[in-house]
Amino acid sequence: DAGNLWHAAKEGVLQPVSSEILTSNIPSHLRDPNNKWFGLSLRARTIVYSIKRVQPGDLTTYDDLSKTDWKQRLVIRTSKKVYNQSLVAMLIKEHGEDETAKILKGWVSNLAAPPFSNDTKVMEAIIAGQGDVGIVNTYYYGRLAKKDPNIPLALFWPNQSSGGVHVNVSGAGVVAASKNKAEAFAFLDWLSSEKAQQIFADVNMEYPVNPNVPVNPTVSSWGSFKQNKNNLRNAGENQAAAIRLMDRVGYK
Repeated sequence: DAGNLWHAAKEGVLQPVSSEILTSNIPSHLRDPNNKWFGLSLRARTIVYSIKRVQPGDLTTYDDLSKTDWKQRLVIRTSKKVYNQSLVAMLIKEHGEDETAKILKGWVSNLAAPPFSNDTKVMEAIIAGQGDVGIVNTYYYGRLAKKDPNIPLALFWPNQSSGGVHVNVSGAGVVAASKNKAEAFAFLDWLSSEKAQQIFADVNMEYPVNPNVPVNPTVSSWGSFKQNKNNLRNAGENQAAAIRLMDRVGYK
């Protein structure tokens, strides 16, 4: 998660990496501005919905899920996990704390059940009829769909007329105290290559960060989307504020 990578860089765990290969292969919003960490695979944190009870036209943005239309229909993961902390941190970057607080209050008032411990349980709750819509990482949807291709769920790409879908990464950096720096630098370069990106993304059912690498056909079948281009350092910089805000509005 980019928030964790940001913390590692802030605490001096990671060192800068000077590599034209990495800066060429990885878009700027998916890597540290000071080149201390680099995203290596991409996931979208997007909306999932019941195809039995929700039409795609009913959905628009993350913010829209705070409206009363979704009263007792929303299911989400707990605020104690980093994925939603990073999502809220990025919302703060876009909207500021006051507006984000209003969004979160709306989410909480619309909950159909107490927050779940993981994304799989969010989707299982929707399938079971506890709720109609939720927010999950795309690869969790992929894992569940792989087990049962007929699950009555689909993904929706929000905010396509505004900032775009929120994304996050799995990534890496080089430890400042490394005794094998040359090898570590070379390994990071390779991980951003087309060959490694294809392997990594296929195994994880994620998206390559390298724009020259084709998306896995199964993942591609979920549809294309515009992603949010705010630098993911904001997931770390605003994380403490996000945690305080979620606590303040009663998002458990």
